[in-house]
Amino acid sequence: MSRIGKQPIPLGKGVKYSVHGNTVVVEGPKGKVEQPIPGGLKFEEKDGHLHVVRHDDSQAAIHGLTRALVANAVRGVTQGWTRELDIVGIGYRAELKGKNTVVFTLGYSHPIEFPLPTGIAATIDPKQTRVTISGIDRQKVGQVAADMRSLRKPDPYKNKGVRYSDEKLKKKVGKTGAK
Repeated sequence: MSRIGKQPIPLGKGVKYSVHGNTVVVEGPKGKVEQPIPGGLKFEEKDGHLHVVRHDDSQAAIHGLTRALVANAVRGVTQGWTRELDIVGIGYRAELKGKNTVVFTLGYSHPIEFPLPTGIAATIDPKQTRVTISGIDRQKVGQVAADMRSLRKPDPYKNKGVRYSDEKLKKKVGKTGAK
């Protein structure tokens, strides 16, 4: 049996779920998340916890995955998900333009306007070097953070660029002069 799949998902206060065909809709205080699920799995609610149950071992490979996706949706509608990016480099910065556009200055000849998708919010610290992305869908938050990081990936020689706040970089040694 799947170790992850058999763990119960705690349903917080105000969290409701419903299954419509091959999708699970989780509603909570922060909003609503729809998560597609594969067939052959069913959900049972016991003592304020949600259990993912599979019919037979043919769904063993997706049992833990489905449980993790639904647990992420439950956490998203109760607490939300955040991802932080650091901008390192002289003159590198970010600023909000309106509510749903982030403008990056990353050493190129032009500023880069990054439109935020619906359901995603971004905040920028006063120094304009830290961007916090937040939302209720974990996959969307992670994808937006990865897209922002790809605008100027961290340079291994000078460590300049856009990186995750918890990312550890290994700095490479540059060329040495020939003697």
